[in-house]
Amino acid sequence: MTTITSTDPRTGATIDTGIEATSDEQVATTAALAAVAFPELRRHSRQWRAGLLRALADGLEERRAELVSTALSETGLTSPRLAGELSRTVFQLRLFATAVLDGGYLEAIIDHAGETPMGPGPDVRRMLVPIGPIAVFGSSNFPFAFSVPGGDTASALAAANPVIVKAHSSHPLTSRAAFEAMRDAAATYGAPHGLLGIVYGQRAGATLVADAHVAAVGFTGSLSTGRILLDIIEARERPIPFYGELSSLNPLIVTAAAVDARAAAIAEGLYTSFTGSAGQLCTKPGIAFLPQNADWLVATLVERATDATAQPLLNERIFRSFGEIRTRLVEEGRARVLVEPRAGADGFTLTPGILEVDAIDVTEATAEEAFGPLIVLARYNSLDEVRSAMQAIPPSLTATVHSQPEEASTIAPLIEQLQEGAGRIVFDGFPTGVRVSWGQQHGGPWPATNTAHSSVGVTALRRFLRPLAWQDAPESVLPIELRDSYTGVPRRVDGILTLATTP
Repeated sequence: MTTITSTDPRTGATIDTGIEATSDEQVATTAALAAVAFPELRRHSRQWRAGLLRALADGLEERRAELVSTALSETGLTSPRLAGELSRTVFQLRLFATAVLDGGYLEAIIDHAGETPMGPGPDVRRMLVPIGPIAVFGSSNFPFAFSVPGGDTASALAAANPVIVKAHSSHPLTSRAAFEAMRDAAATYGAPHGLLGIVYGQRAGATLVADAHVAAVGFTGSLSTGRILLDIIEARERPIPFYGELSSLNPLIVTAAAVDARAAAIAEGLYTSFTGSAGQLCTKPGIAFLPQNADWLVATLVERATDATAQPLLNERIFRSFGEIRTRLVEEGRARVLVEPRAGADGFTLTPGILEVDAIDVTEATAEEAFGPLIVLARYNSLDEVRSAMQAIPPSLTATVHSQPEEASTIAPLIEQLQEGAGRIVFDGFPTGVRVSWGQQHGGPWPATNTAHSSVGVTALRRFLRPLAWQDAPESVLPIELRDSYTGVPRRVDGILTLATTP
């Protein structure tokens, strides 16, 4: 049996974790247990499920020190960053608990039987219901928030679906520690056996996606791996939904007036945004369009990057891929080197790099995402050049604009264009940092994601639910939320939206 190794990216030292790669038979058993747990979980009330989510949050909080320490040695991310991410993850579970109690996500609708312009109509009641066991693939850059206890897991459980997580190969020990914290908390709470499962190894992940018990896949990772999983899904006898966050360049545009008004603040924010967590954030701005009066701003970025110390990348694969992409950006994308990234003395460490190109020369080759501390500065003479260059930029999770209030009419055509290719538009700020809230969403047109609902925000629930209608059903078989006497969730009754009321 193959055992899984773990590598400290700060030093390159590798250890044997003693964790065995999950066999095909073990994957099948885990998926079958999840399928058995599904109907039991579905029968529990929303109040019970909200309590489960809070118990899971408490379980993670109780093991905070162990989780952060383990992730530190497997990711090279800083303790404050990891502690903040764990806090975000705990908050996310509790937010979903609040959403479950609210019940608005169910989209409950009641159309009573009666006369209609088309003649007599039957009684029809509709709401969203869970779909079954969900396979979740953890990401390398967020060992908590987008991994075992992350948004995919939290939203799937909130929707009353069991979850099987494929541990990320870059942090298997962290994955195991987070899983055990949640598994133990769930068991203490009285959750059904099989509610949570975990598998290890690339083959196990592929086997899991192909398993007939799995009803959907949540994935955060590379476009190439996402395509592999999509191929597996297409080969299934019954294809299933695939919710992937895959690739994002996140263009940022600064107007000349914004440079005149606040160049120093923009320089500081932009540098922090593209180098934070060693540039390994899905919302990192990979290309920044700067006007010709931004020479001081550029010089400031260059000075900061030149003086920077090397930061660890998450793993060797990302380290090597970064170098290959940097080479392509220069050789095929016609970018000029302002600051050459430099490898550190130990591990997979690297200093920031800065490239520059004229906006009129931006092509698809210039618009390749470099996962790591690298940014391309595209210098422009007019916003028309930016709008033209944006045609070569693939759709992204975010687009950012720094401008001045008096430029509202000037930038309006640009904003309209950006709306077609971004999931979130940021004004006078920076896209790194994704608030967990009711209104947030973390998607975008392909290749950023391939779904209308993302892994962040309460609407993440929508991915793991499907509509079901009951026609002329006796009250005894209806979910409580669709019974006439129940008023605990918002509902649309005979076309009129009614708010929830408390007893």
